[in-house]
Amino acid sequence: MSPGPGLNRRAFAAALATGTVAVASTSAAAAEDGPAPSPAGPEPAPLRIAMLLFPGMTALDLVGPQNLLAGIAGGHLHLVARTAGPVVSDTGLTLVAGEGFATCPRDLDVLFVPGGDGTPAQMRDAEILAFLRDRGARAGWVTSVCTGSLILGAAGLLDGYRATSHWCVRDRVLPRLGAIPVNERVVFDRNRVTAAGISAGLDFALALSARLRGADDARTSQLVAEYAPAPPFAAGTPEAAGPAITARARAILAPLIEGSEAAAAAITRP
Repeated sequence: MSPGPGLNRRAFAAALATGTVAVASTSAAAAEDGPAPSPAGPEPAPLRIAMLLFPGMTALDLVGPQNLLAGIAGGHLHLVARTAGPVVSDTGLTLVAGEGFATCPRDLDVLFVPGGDGTPAQMRDAEILAFLRDRGARAGWVTSVCTGSLILGAAGLLDGYRATSHWCVRDRVLPRLGAIPVNERVVFDRNRVTAAGISAGLDFALALSARLRGADDARTSQLVAEYAPAPPFAAGTPEAAGPAITARARAILAPLIEGSEAAAAAITRP
């Protein structure tokens, strides 16, 4: 099956999950021969993905990766919170968790944690940290976007791992949580995958999709999403933005920075 006029976004996601999307040739010979055959071999098993929701999370940390990973989850992508129901993000957008910790599958292919203004509270939340330790101990991939890596670190899941986070906390807070900070957009270290701030979630999801289902499926997802970033300003990092804009951003982020540092300092390492 090749993507075409009759294949909508939902059907495309289902096709990715079953491995039946074929990359069509644009040559005249291929057009004359008809559509490319479906790949041979058994269909890939669906992937069990759990994505954590918590009050004060940044919605884009989760929504971007969810949009791209849903295509390979085969209907097994779980939005999970302490209890099922609405969860309000740090900008007031409400997301809905389909299930609570008790009903989340125990064995996961991917465990995902977003970040946001609510990060410091989650770093101190014994129930959330216990949930992450339990699922993370068996998950195929333990992952995060933005300050979600601080929550993983608070759970003890980044000890000795190279990791990244939002630039405002990466170098100051990650080392206090046992991680080795890396100034990169997406960092793979064994089965840990961490991404930098907010928008890096799209890069994370495509990079992980390529590991899970192959580069062609990831490229197809990127094209369906028309992810071809061309920002109007070169201000996406402190180095590019310059001192004045960075100072303004730090002022906005000060409660998150201070709260994360205090939460990290309060953690008793074994």
